[in-house]
Amino acid sequence: MYLHAMESGRDFLPVFADTGNEHEATLDYVRDLPRLTGGPAIRWVKADFSGDFERKRRFVEEQWPKDGVPDDRVRAALEALHPTRVPFLDLCMMKGRFPSTRARFCSEELKYHPIFYQVQEPLLEDGQIVCSWQGVRADESASRAKMRRWEHVGGGLWNWRPIFRWTVEDVFAIHRRHGIEPNPLYKQGMGRVGCMPCIHARKSEIKEIAHRFSDHIARIELWEALVGDCSKRFGIGSFFAVGKTPGHDKSKPSPGIWDVVEWANTDRGGRQFRLFDDINTDPGCLSIYGLCE
Repeated sequence: MYLHAMESGRDFLPVFADTGNEHEATLDYVRDLPRLTGGPAIRWVKADFSGDFERKRRFVEEQWPKDGVPDDRVRAALEALHPTRVPFLDLCMMKGRFPSTRARFCSEELKYHPIFYQVQEPLLEDGQIVCSWQGVRADESASRAKMRRWEHVGGGLWNWRPIFRWTVEDVFAIHRRHGIEPNPLYKQGMGRVGCMPCIHARKSEIKEIAHRFSDHIARIELWEALVGDCSKRFGIGSFFAVGKTPGHDKSKPSPGIWDVVEWANTDRGGRQFRLFDDINTDPGCLSIYGLCE
């Protein structure tokens, strides 16, 4: 999108929403893009939920006992409910759960809202017309394929999705045209780089993340414990939904992050471990998009 906007010849204000669940390579990539391209500086925004924690604490203290939540669960939640200043984690602690396919509140709360309130709304209040370019492609998912390329949000705000009909090859072709390497994570087995990990990460991606970036798996383990303390439902905070690991007993709590990693290292429907995985430890290029050629 950044390169496409540069090619358009228009003045534009690029904005990056840091969710707090990004890989450091992605953050470095965004920081370096203006220098590599000669394009405009990128404005960074972050959601901030620190002001909501006191309200949440009052609700837990007053309402949870009325709902029959045991005293020890109430105390654990009150001890945990303090802002960390990590947007993704704070949001999940406030919700008492992680996002899912059916409740994908992360994009709205961590990307759309901070971009609107911190960047777009002040421009609109100044009487300007805002055309928001969004890097959504139709072939990314069935739900995105149903979106419109052009829509009026309201007032002076419009959404425009200029790469909506682009293919994956179109995306990497514009990188080559400008002599810009893609995000290095695309050469390390990642199909998506928006979060590390994403709740929609494929089995092979989870396996590579655990192999290459085990510190991110350990971080999610800590987050699961914190979010679990803030949850009314059995005190369980699972990053991935119960259906992530086929065959999991849905009457039991959702699997934790290390359970999912263990499943990601299996084949045959999760019934056995791959025989040669421990032998093949080559950390080299592993792109699902053929970027190693």
